[in-house]
Amino acid sequence: MSKIVKYILLFILITLLILIRWFENELFYDPYLTFFHNDYLYIDSPRREVLKLVAFTALRYALNGLVSLAILYVVFKDRSIVKFSALVYVMTFMVLICGYLYFVINPKQSDYYLFFNLRRFLIQPVILILLLPAFYYYKLTKDIK
Repeated sequence: MSKIVKYILLFILITLLILIRWFENELFYDPYLTFFHNDYLYIDSPRREVLKLVAFTALRYALNGLVSLAILYVVFKDRSIVKFSALVYVMTFMVLICGYLYFVINPKQSDYYLFFNLRRFLIQPVILILLLPAFYYYKLTKDIK
């Protein structure tokens, strides 16, 4: 893959991540979007449909995850990195969605800050931001040996 094609693909994939974020209100059901924009530490949790909320959160995680895996493939061109990253995404989702469900079903004002940050890992491509430098460092150290 030539550098120009690589950069064009990366631009398209990053644009997809931006569009997922830009149109989050139109694409996904999430009453917590407006809740966390307000002074959430002093107000009650919003009304929500739990199944619908979890389904749309999982959809958003999956979309961000698929685009992130594509970015990792374009950057490193290594299927083993993508396979390992997919495993990381699946395992992370299973752990995070359990915590997410707990906070959605049992909302307490004292837990809002923890819930806010846990939710961030599910709806934003934070894992990609962690994996990119980790695999870059891995490649650097692997090439030195």
